[in-house]
Amino acid sequence: MPHLNVFTSNRLEILAEQLARMVRDPLLFPVSPEIIVVQSKGMERWLSMELARRNGICANCRFPFPNTFLQEITKKIVSDLPERSPFEPDIMTFGIMKTLPYCLELPGFKYLKRYLDDDSNDMKLFQISQRIADLFDQYLVFRPEMIFDWDKGKGNHWQAHLWRKLSSGKERFHRARLRRTLIEKIKQMPSGTAEFPQRLSIFGISYLPPFYMETFVAIAKIIQVNIFLMNPCKEYWADIVSEQEIYKIREKHARYESAKEDLYLEEGNRLLASMGRSGRNFFSMISGLDCPVYEFFEDDPKKTVLSKIQSDILNLKDRKGHPDLDTEPCSSIQFHSCHSPMREIEVLHDNLLAMFEEDPDLLPKDILV
Repeated sequence: MPHLNVFTSNRLEILAEQLARMVRDPLLFPVSPEIIVVQSKGMERWLSMELARRNGICANCRFPFPNTFLQEITKKIVSDLPERSPFEPDIMTFGIMKTLPYCLELPGFKYLKRYLDDDSNDMKLFQISQRIADLFDQYLVFRPEMIFDWDKGKGNHWQAHLWRKLSSGKERFHRARLRRTLIEKIKQMPSGTAEFPQRLSIFGISYLPPFYMETFVAIAKIIQVNIFLMNPCKEYWADIVSEQEIYKIREKHARYESAKEDLYLEEGNRLLASMGRSGRNFFSMISGLDCPVYEFFEDDPKKTVLSKIQSDILNLKDRKGHPDLDTEPCSSIQFHSCHSPMREIEVLHDNLLAMFEEDPDLLPKDILV
């Protein structure tokens, strides 16, 4: 039955074991590839080796990136698409170079006009067009509703005007519109449609924009979708805030004494609160999904400084300036202050050689830089 499953753990090895068990169950058609969506080539290499080690073989597996997979599905479902989208950043850059000069006399473009006044060889025009194309590409992924408003004629600033001139007559081909069209078509499709794989796994991705998650949730209506997520904390941590955020919130409500007294701000673990903002938002979104969640958390029994920090994050614990002195005398965490990037590489190189010499069981696959 098509459904969405979420597997979460604080250790990547545990998630790899769960995925290995799942792919042991063969697909209905032997020649169909196992589709595993990853976020980097490094993750693809590591995961393929882990699957081969645990199952004895890793064959006929594809590891597309999220956007690549969705583009392939879109081309199968949505008809009359061009070979290359006019809204790819590289193509969009030259479209902006062609369109922008005709907009410089419009209201709101005076600063761009001033910037391009002494551009005799169009180098500035190319550079600013490239920056704008990257910005529009980010809007398509992270702020699609704003793009839809611009398509409807809303927005009177220069970005909205430039976007409408750039996309005029091609609105249905941009990424946000295609994702919406894809979701609408998926909702009308029966289970087990030939355009989709029998099973889809999403592994080790730390963050997905809501628009992508909405698409994968829709796909789970017709095929099995399994999401394997690294979660550093077994407690619910979507509501924790950092010290800086607490200060800003209290300053904002400083003049409202009654509201200030009603504020309940949970800091949790300070390291997690200050450095895990994107993950916090992502897991808040995941917790709102109507699907089974399988948790496989494991605390490290070692007494190194690193394991203590990981354990504090796992259990949402903060020592508040009271360190645990019962730790093993080993350098599980080191800080090196270097005067240049070149010196950083030299120090890293020397430390890696020392580690390989001291520990004969250490393998290159155990090193992440």
